[in-house]
Amino acid sequence: MTSSALAFEWTETNRMWLLENPIRITAYIVAGLVTRWLMHRLIDRATRRPLRRDGAPTAPTLVRHLRERAPQALRDPELIERRAQRAETIGSVAKSCASIVLLLWVVLSGLSVLHVNIAPFLASAGIVGLAIGFGAQNLVRDFVSGAFMLLEDQYGVGDIVDLGEASGTVESVGLRVTTIRDIDGTLWYVRNGEIIRVGNMSQDYAVARVEIPVARTADLDRAQRVGLAAAREAVAGPPAFDAVLDEPQMLGVQDVSAYMVTLRMVITTRPNEQWAVARLVRMKVLEAFETHRIALPTPALACD
Repeated sequence: MTSSALAFEWTETNRMWLLENPIRITAYIVAGLVTRWLMHRLIDRATRRPLRRDGAPTAPTLVRHLRERAPQALRDPELIERRAQRAETIGSVAKSCASIVLLLWVVLSGLSVLHVNIAPFLASAGIVGLAIGFGAQNLVRDFVSGAFMLLEDQYGVGDIVDLGEASGTVESVGLRVTTIRDIDGTLWYVRNGEIIRVGNMSQDYAVARVEIPVARTADLDRAQRVGLAAAREAVAGPPAFDAVLDEPQMLGVQDVSAYMVTLRMVITTRPNEQWAVARLVRMKVLEAFETHRIALPTPALACD
């Protein structure tokens, strides 16, 4: 009897460790893998580029901005490609977070099956998390700000932006740091959490502002007609033709001083083309003023 009882107890104990516990742990692992696969599929579906009826790709659903629902935005291949890159970045981060959370869940569930007291682990994790939270507040703020910047598409690689302390062309956009190359070639590393305002000069369209000084004695009506005609001629052909979205508009007198009058003209252009168009128009306007003998302000006129 004693031998049979011992054999029965040994069988029950080993049945739990060799059969029940491995099955439960395997079930948790399988559930974690299946959940991870489903979450990755959902993320891929949200970040992939769906096709229109004509077979052309569109912007990913996850990052489709409200203003992009305009037909011209949906047909812009550069805009669609930029949205796709941004969606891939967000999707990669989301997949990593999902994998880490599921891994922790599987490990803690396996420890509980083995009757390991996980309360000390949870308490230690809470304390460590609290310490990291206090010590890495700026880091967390940088990551949160970077995530919202990507979701809202405040700027992207190639955009010309003004971030307050630094302005120039965006070279990379990360979750923690944005790098900007200014006009002097200096590369600025800007923490996302420190960015309070963003001025993007490369979204949707731009405006070339051309201010033309003429002498106080000049015929202003004639100067405006000649300047507007020269600007229209400048943007009618290459290289400015493809960069201009609308005809030049003469706004009129912008400023008056003791010896000169400033005329302002605006031209709607494609993003990042406003400066080249403005330089070309200024050159053509100056040539037209010289041809039509429209006086420009000079120090001699100022002294008179």
